[in-house]
Amino acid sequence: MVVLDVLGRKGALRILWELRHDPLRFRALQQACETNPGSLNTRLKELRDLGVVDHTEAGYHLTPKGRELGVLLTALYAWAEDWATP
Repeated sequence: MVVLDVLGRKGALRILWELRHDPLRFRALQQACETNPGSLNTRLKELRDLGVVDHTEAGYHLTPKGRELGVLLTALYAWAEDWATP
């Protein structure tokens, strides 16, 4: 339930989406997510605490758990698209 709670918070899924390919530094991630620094810092801390995002010299990036979560979210998106189609 903790994971679903964090993912349901404003901006969390957007961060995961923006990090799906390459690491991003804070300012680049902030611009990509179109959010303010305070909100981004809060979400990044929560996602780091979950172990799905990490930070290195290259910037913020998805961990192996984060990439696995991305695969699951992609499957959930496909299911939702099928569900929404009459």
